Amino acid sequence: MSMKIPFLSKQSKEESDSLSEENIPNHVAIIMDGNGRWAQKRGLPRFAGHKEGVSTVNKIVKTAVRANVKVLTLYTFSTENWKRPKQEVEYILKLPKEFLHVYLPSLMENNVRIQTIGDFQALPDHTQEAVSYAIEKTKNNTGLILNFALNYGSRHEILKAVKQIATELKEENMDMDSLDEDTFSKYLYTKGVSDPDLLIRTGGECRLSNFMLWQLAYTEFWFTDKLWPEFTEDIFYEALLAYQQRKRRYGGI
Repeated sequence: MSMKIPFLSKQSKEESDSLSEENIPNHVAIIMDGNGRWAQKRGLPRFAGHKEGVSTVNKIVKTAVRANVKVLTLYTFSTENWKRPKQEVEYILKLPKEFLHVYLPSLMENNVRIQTIGDFQALPDHTQEAVSYAIEKTKNNTGLILNFALNYGSRHEILKAVKQIATELKEENMDMDSLDEDTFSKYLYTKGVSDPDLLIRTGGECRLSNFMLWQLAYTEFWFTDKLWPEFTEDIFYEALLAYQQRKRRYGGI
């Protein structure tokens, strides 16, 4: 069965009409790459690219809602991003507050629930306060989970889980024989959230950049040369259609 989704362009209508509602990825993860390069190509400071990227986030969230995606995880700020120039880091970490100040009413209207993964407590107070407020305001919403990966690094996440499990084994709160993949997953930031079905990376790079290494074991990957501020609803539908044309075997035939 095809699904009819509100559209913003003729191409979007054609793409959305072709989607099968039986095979929409439940969880889509996106590495939003290319904000700085987008700005530099236009002779603008890198800050301008990050600001433009925020409006792209809003468009893609609305498109994910229309497409009936259940979880949208956005790689917003990595543990490695602290290495960038101080001014750029400070600007990026102000963007969640700006995004939520402008778009929280729209997120509420669209029944979106906000969550985060990552070392949240290490973020600046103003970032924590803005995101915590949005989490509280949207906690009773039952639609799309908008999952911001903030100060997130997958190796750090896995090591943290290993240390917690080792402590529980040492204190005899866990039996070694009970440790399996499902149990291990409960010690990750993504506890309670299904693994991504589709990973999208913009910006022309074809690497994971320390993003959800455990969770992406059987995820379908889709890469585009488009920089994140250039990523449109049409391209998002294109990625969903590409996903629907693949057969996921999970190691079988």
